[in-house]
Amino acid sequence: MWKNYFGSAAKIYGIDINPRVEELREENIDIIIGSQSDKNFLRKLKNELPPIDILIDDGGHKMKQQIFTFQELFSKIKPNGVYVCEDLATSYHLGYGGGYKRRGTFIEFSKNLIDKLNAFHSEQKSFQVNQLTTSIDSLHYYDNVLVIEKRLRDKPIATKTGVPVFGDDTTFPTKGFVYDVLYFVNKILQFLRLPSFKLNK
Repeated sequence: MWKNYFGSAAKIYGIDINPRVEELREENIDIIIGSQSDKNFLRKLKNELPPIDILIDDGGHKMKQQIFTFQELFSKIKPNGVYVCEDLATSYHLGYGGGYKRRGTFIEFSKNLIDKLNAFHSEQKSFQVNQLTTSIDSLHYYDNVLVIEKRLRDKPIATKTGVPVFGDDTTFPTKGFVYDVLYFVNKILQFLRLPSFKLNK
């Protein structure tokens, strides 16, 4: 199956902390011994591996292991490649450092990727497009699994076509003193991350 999908030159790399796993080497399957908790190991690995088609994180499941693996190896995945992180349930398990909405879990870390995906649309200077914005095409959350599809992206272009059927139903004036005051108040609410109110349709 692997050869049919990737071609005869495809190779599978497995990473494990247990040296005994080296006994499972086969043709086109290489075993590398190291720890997901070691950023230096992951960086060295990134420099030595060829570009990756599919990366499946099914390792130690602790928070820093999952986060470090994404931080260091996502950039190694080819455009149109796929990143899969399994066992997201550990983000809710105390023994792995998890908890509902607990800071530092992989789930909370991955929620920030939703913002990165949409950063092209930000109007705030404090939130800018970065490499993740231009390389993440989609995020798919399933029970216990996150799948990230990678594809190089340019800034989206908005266009309008056709003729409006209904007139403008703007709630507030779009210019003048009242609008300027409301806009300024909304900017303050935005900075404080407080709920806003609608200025226009």
